[in-house]
Amino acid sequence: MHYVLRAAEMRPKPAYRGNSKSYSRVALVDDTVGSVHMGLGLCALRAGGEVDTHLHSFEESFYVLEGDPVLVIDGHGVRLMPGACGLVPLGVPHAWLGPTRGTAKWIEMQAPQPRRQGGDDDTFFLGPPSSREVADLDIRDPRSRHFFRMDDDDIVVDKLKIGARADAPKVSASMNTALLAYSGIALKMLVDKRLDAQLHTMFMVEYQPGGVAHPHDHPMEESYVILDGEVDAVGDGKRYTLRKGDLFWTGVGCVHAFYNTSKGTVRWLETQSPPLPDRHGYRFSRDWEYLKEKLAAGSTKGRGKRK
Repeated sequence: MHYVLRAAEMRPKPAYRGNSKSYSRVALVDDTVGSVHMGLGLCALRAGGEVDTHLHSFEESFYVLEGDPVLVIDGHGVRLMPGACGLVPLGVPHAWLGPTRGTAKWIEMQAPQPRRQGGDDDTFFLGPPSSREVADLDIRDPRSRHFFRMDDDDIVVDKLKIGARADAPKVSASMNTALLAYSGIALKMLVDKRLDAQLHTMFMVEYQPGGVAHPHDHPMEESYVILDGEVDAVGDGKRYTLRKGDLFWTGVGCVHAFYNTSKGTVRWLETQSPPLPDRHGYRFSRDWEYLKEKLAAGSTKGRGKRK
């Protein structure tokens, strides 16, 4: 099972009525498209707007696309910026304040999947934001344990040849901030257990021209929001060309693949829920086809010897 939603079809509507001002959201992935593990949405908050303090019975991560919204968490307001991301742990009160100007937009990932409307409550409002004192996000501060930020060039492989300055405004380099690169593909982890996420992961992916992920499936769901460039995606045998702003979702067991046939790079924000297991998280069709052919060849040779 898979699902495609084009950017032109994403129309945020007012959300959390009675507990928000100038806030809107559009669901990108939920139970209506066949998902059972995740809730993914595109959120928008205008200057002067806010979302009252609330908490959830699910964990929630975010990635800022535009603007500088404020997340109020643990009684402190944190001014975010494009590329900022982080986690609101399950049961932790938080609120949102609008950007300094214009409209802020961010992708919101929730796991386990929020309950259907009309079911048991999973979001509880506690009143207006508890603090309006705001400080800029400082990811070098060890107290920013639930936050991270990715600059545009943090996923560029060639940049790894040059070490970061000791005073660079980044988290100290380590395996926790490493860039994974393979077969024309680069992957930068954003939200995982390092930020205390237990039920999902969020990361950035970039394909070089010619980059390919051969047909495969997983024991978890995945979502992909294209941020730049274009890519050919295949789900359940159907092929699509995805461009900036488009969404692709694959369910458990959906055989899917990606082919960057363009002359430029393609970048997308990806989420997984449940998190990738330590082993057997990928099942590549070509590997099992190879085994099938190898066994068939061996069987043929065996019959020939018995003649």
